Amino acid sequence: MTVALMWEARAPEGRGPELLAWARGQVLPQRPLRREIFRAPQDRVLVITWWDAPYDAVLPELPDPEPELISRPVHRWRFEPVAAD
Repeated sequence: MTVALMWEARAPEGRGPELLAWARGQVLPQRPLRREIFRAPQDRVLVITWWDAPYDAVLPELPDPEPELISRPVHRWRFEPVAAD
């Protein structure tokens, strides 16, 4: 089964590039099947990691960045696929 972990954070205004660099530099203790990194308006950064694991498996997640790099708590979600086109 494939599991997708999503991690999303918002930087203080103007600090999005720093948060993006921080996210890109994070090394996980295990290598996911795939890792995608996105940026969005309002200095937001989204990281999706894909894992070959059961839905309830304990998987490594990105940590919280330093408090000065985020303007609100990090959001995390776990998804499992149900259909693909």
